[in-house]
Amino acid sequence: MKTWLVACSKGGVGKTTIATQLVANAALSGLRTVLVDADPQGSATRWCERRAGMASAVLPLDGTRKAWRKRVPEDTQRIILDAPAGSMADNLGEVLEIADAVVVPVQPSALDIEASVRFLESLGRHPRVRKGKLRVGLVGNRLKPNTNASQQAMDVLRAWPFPLVAQLRDSQAYVVLTGLGKSLFDYHSAQVRDHQADWQPLLKWLQKD
Repeated sequence: MKTWLVACSKGGVGKTTIATQLVANAALSGLRTVLVDADPQGSATRWCERRAGMASAVLPLDGTRKAWRKRVPEDTQRIILDAPAGSMADNLGEVLEIADAVVVPVQPSALDIEASVRFLESLGRHPRVRKGKLRVGLVGNRLKPNTNASQQAMDVLRAWPFPLVAQLRDSQAYVVLTGLGKSLFDYHSAQVRDHQADWQPLLKWLQKD
């Protein structure tokens, strides 16, 4: 069983979108998958509820309760945890002890980057991260690839001590799909192939562990 944590202290950076896309990809691959929703807003849980009638349905667990680990089925193969906004490493202690990788979304704005620096500094002080036992990957999110702002922001991220493992373009498709309880990976049309390709570096990085 692998556990992936999607976290950043800055709200509104797309943690839930990334978590649900990763969950859907795992479930569609045939893995028994659990989404742990630790955000009090419960957006990831509602996404799971909308997906409940599909063959690739995902079990949602309330991650705001300390006993959520006891409710994970024994045959679970993949856990993705959507962390609440405002969390620093100290607030994620239990999850950081069991996680196999941490995905940190960052948007291309000065405010998002500054907030992410503080979060990453707190992560860097965690013993498992310091010892190289817990990998941390940055994901540039909601990018406009052809703009100077996005390109400059990604140059900043490449200079950070954690690797930039994916760059996801801005698209209204994610808003629509979230409302349907679906993901990019539920479709095979030419319209979504470029978007799906954005995810391949992240999926490949996660599979390394």
